[in-house]
Amino acid sequence: MNIVFRVDSSNKMGVGHLIRCLTLADELNKKNYKIIFICRDLEGSLISLIKYAVLTLPKNNDFQSNDFYLNWLGATQEQDAKQTIATMPEGTDLMVVDSYALDKKWHKILRPHIKKIIVIDDLADRQFDCDVLLNQNFGTQEKEYKNKVPDDCELLLGCDYALLRPEFSELREQALKKRKNTSKIKNILISVGGSDVNNLTYDILQELSGKFCVVVVLGRTSPHNRMIMDYAQDKDISVIVDADNMAELMMNADLSIGAGGSTSWERCCLGLPTLLFITAENQRVIAESLERLGASIIVKNLRNDLQAIVGNFSLWRKMSEKAQTVCDGTGVKRIKI
Repeated sequence: MNIVFRVDSSNKMGVGHLIRCLTLADELNKKNYKIIFICRDLEGSLISLIKYAVLTLPKNNDFQSNDFYLNWLGATQEQDAKQTIATMPEGTDLMVVDSYALDKKWHKILRPHIKKIIVIDDLADRQFDCDVLLNQNFGTQEKEYKNKVPDDCELLLGCDYALLRPEFSELREQALKKRKNTSKIKNILISVGGSDVNNLTYDILQELSGKFCVVVVLGRTSPHNRMIMDYAQDKDISVIVDADNMAELMMNADLSIGAGGSTSWERCCLGLPTLLFITAENQRVIAESLERLGASIIVKNLRNDLQAIVGNFSLWRKMSEKAQTVCDGTGVKRIKI
């Protein structure tokens, strides 16, 4: 079977879409399917992370749109669809699409050229013409897609289908055992996404006292990396760029301070309580769902919120226990092509 992934990464959208597609691609690759990625050459793109064949679409620096997500895409849907068709190999059996900018209009243009379309979505805010739709977010319900997908579309909804890399499920048991034996918050992991264009990491570090051991994870495209590294030099702060052992870092942490994107499911898998920042509006539903559950706290005042957990360890333990119930890390194995 020939499978094409249409997904992008950039400074604007981050790297989460690409990472989860790579996770699915790795699982499908075990079945000897042929994997190809089609990505637009956007500013801050991390195409270099892809170990499969990559076909690139051209970047249009002059493109502008009133649509927020089309600006992420860097093209109209019609332009992107035509470029994708011209780029993709003949005999493509399956297209996996992960983009907030692409909807039913794009799918219909691609339909004559492929046998099956799988959409990975988070927002349930548009119409789709696909055979399978996957939304891995906690609490997602079928009614959210009523009249938005074809009647015969298979819906894969909720954290049972969360696309986590294998190391998270592999370390889950060890991490949960560690949580049971934790008696105080000492190690803090800061990770607010691959680009951090607003330098939220620096603002967070200003609020932390020296009594914590801090690990900061940055993406290579973040514009403020040198500033963070200089700040950390004479402090108990380790800075890692493009960490390839996030599961291990999360397991060793007692508390995470980060953004409310798809990495939330990684933290939950390992039972890691989190102080969440909403860095993009599309993260709000995830963040609010996890706060209602009691697995995370949306930051209002970081210093006060941090003290609330440090000063009340029973709250930390309850947050860890709630987080553990969200995701077991094996979602990618539940997806049948």
